[in-house]
Amino acid sequence: MGLFSQAGSHFRAATTPRPRGSLEDERAPSDTEADDTSILDENEGSIISSLISQLSHSLRVALSSINHVSHSAENCNDPEERFVRVLQYYLAGWHIKPKGVKKPYNPVLGEFFRCRYDYPDGSQGFYIAEQVSHHPPISAFFYISPANHVSILGELRPKSRFLGNSVSTTMEGENRVTLLGVPDDGEYIITMPNMYARGILFGKMVLELGDTCTAKNEKNGMFADLEFKTKGFFSGTYNAIAGRIRHNSADVGELSGRWSHVMEIKSSKTNQRRVLFDALKDGQNMAPKWVPPEDEQEPNESRRLWQGLTAAIGQKDMEAATDAKSAVEDAQRERRKRLDESGGKHEPRFFEYKNGRWVIKLTIPSDPEEATTLVKDWIFNSTTPILPLATAL
Repeated sequence: MGLFSQAGSHFRAATTPRPRGSLEDERAPSDTEADDTSILDENEGSIISSLISQLSHSLRVALSSINHVSHSAENCNDPEERFVRVLQYYLAGWHIKPKGVKKPYNPVLGEFFRCRYDYPDGSQGFYIAEQVSHHPPISAFFYISPANHVSILGELRPKSRFLGNSVSTTMEGENRVTLLGVPDDGEYIITMPNMYARGILFGKMVLELGDTCTAKNEKNGMFADLEFKTKGFFSGTYNAIAGRIRHNSADVGELSGRWSHVMEIKSSKTNQRRVLFDALKDGQNMAPKWVPPEDEQEPNESRRLWQGLTAAIGQKDMEAATDAKSAVEDAQRERRKRLDESGGKHEPRFFEYKNGRWVIKLTIPSDPEEATTLVKDWIFNSTTPILPLATAL
């Protein structure tokens, strides 16, 4: 929930509930599909948190199928093809977005989420995310699957602004993908698209990805510009994407399609097209993730921390949801006040800031079995004492 499902949701949308009495009022815009729109309930207004939820949700969808992509990438001798297959991983997650907009799970300083992915071939992946800064809000995350020779390190730094009848969330930060089986490649660095919610004051709210993000692997001279296209007022389509891949200054291929449906790459050399990802055919092929039971979680672990708010939302009790949310946030303010009065400073548990970016507090051995044992123990069996962030839940 909190940090993982709503990573970085730190703003509240000040919207006025609208009457919803007629059938016409409940219909989505005629030019959208079911997954393109989200209708706000009368007492729900967390627009920005929903936008950021989409971004972090897309990341974990991609992680659930990354073992196949990492194997195919590292076993390829062509750096251009490896780059394309890393793009395939990145773009595979956007087609699934959370339904509806709920009360915000605003991550609090020191909150964390951890889980494990169990892949069909018996291998595993491990994920940890932590809210490492409150002002400005920053969520750091790390994923690794030693058996599949891939790791991802990154951070989310959301910034939002209102634009009349819409709101935009600029997601600063990046994903740094490493193919552990091809160490000479270095990092594949990928930024994220922005998100827009249109129709927040009148009309139906539509969520869209928009603007340009980039992918690069400097060691091999590989670059890509990816444009997530928003629909025009009178023309265009939802969820369109276009991109260009380059090897140094030479064009490699063009990417086109819809990230919610089918994306293709057209080779600049042969003009032949091939499917990069078919969300309609392969979009549901996701490995299950395991999360520790709530009664075994620590006080500032996301699902346990926000269990009162989650229960209230499930019961559609917005008054109780507000009270539960306030309890967590009040406890967080009190903790920060005590830190300030004592001259103390929050120390993140899993991450540290080095050379201008957030990195994990762990050195990963090269042997996959040793790495799996060490990472599993570090994420799930660490006994670092944690000050509870809330006592009212």
